[in-house]
Amino acid sequence: MNFKEYIRDIENFPKEGILFKDISPLIENPESFKASVDKLAENVKNVDKIVWLDARWFIFWAALSYKLSIPFIMIRKSWKLPYDTITKKYDLEYGNASFDIHTDSISSWDNVAIIDDLLATWWTAKAACELIEELWWNIESINFIINLTFLDWAKKLDWYNINSLVEY
Repeated sequence: MNFKEYIRDIENFPKEGILFKDISPLIENPESFKASVDKLAENVKNVDKIVWLDARWFIFWAALSYKLSIPFIMIRKSWKLPYDTITKKYDLEYGNASFDIHTDSISSWDNVAIIDDLLATWWTAKAACELIEELWWNIESINFIINLTFLDWAKKLDWYNINSLVEY
């Protein structure tokens, strides 16, 4: 399936000069949504857990967890998880941010797949990798719906197995 047919460009969103890749049509169409979850499942092998980053499209991660019958673990922006957490701070091009993960989600040496919607910058993926490695988890792969290859950020993560459904 050509997933690009289900991704629309929105110019100047969320601010002037940004070309936003909207995957709403991808998840609104049952066939493209199913095909995208199936393709992600092909890329996620030999893992104990799926780790998803706080993003707009968490519906993918739940469907993938269901399909593979493995848990999915949330890494969320700080202060959004209600239980005991550990935190990873990271820098962004416009400031800084941090992620949290529940402490009881931790099992040393688990094989995990990270799922994120978009590789446009590498800071969030890098921060998630560092947090996961701090917990003694093995990162089997990092998976994106969209990789903006023209920005060349994947080279900053090239020691990991990186997969994406769509590349621009």
